[in-house]
Amino acid sequence: MPAMPLLPPGAVRPVVRAPDPVLSTPGQDVDPTDATTIELVADLLATQLVSPGCVGLAAQQVGVAARVFSVDVSGHAKTRTCHGLFALCNAVVVSATRRERGREGCMSVPDFTGDVARGRRLVARGQLPLTGQWVEITTDGFEAVALQHEIDHTNGLLFLDRVSGAHGIHPRRTYL
Repeated sequence: MPAMPLLPPGAVRPVVRAPDPVLSTPGQDVDPTDATTIELVADLLATQLVSPGCVGLAAQQVGVAARVFSVDVSGHAKTRTCHGLFALCNAVVVSATRRERGREGCMSVPDFTGDVARGRRLVARGQLPLTGQWVEITTDGFEAVALQHEIDHTNGLLFLDRVSGAHGIHPRRTYL
């Protein structure tokens, strides 16, 4: 994947929490070269960077129903493959294989985690902000899960929608 183009500095936005209806609203396709989209991406990146433990953030999580998200799994203990900090617009899953169940959390659902089955090998396709260039990302492991989680957000889904029953939802542990 080519390096993400340099974006203007963004503003930190408040993160929306469930059950806010924007979280269940499928996002609209965006023009990745439009100034509004570029500003949204910059704000997502700025918000993600000041949020401890955050590995991804979608537009819905800052109150905008758009198909835009940022991801960065750098430095996370579960990371094998890492493309660094990047954002995608209008992303779709091309293929997801080697499904495994794993625990997921979300800034928009701060009190719970859930057991979700996701592909551990992923090919996703989307557009880079600013240039609009289409890119295909091939990844695995934790980064694959993070991308699927964020693409779900842009489609109006939370990880809770992927849990296979109440037994798969857990109170979030707080570590001191």
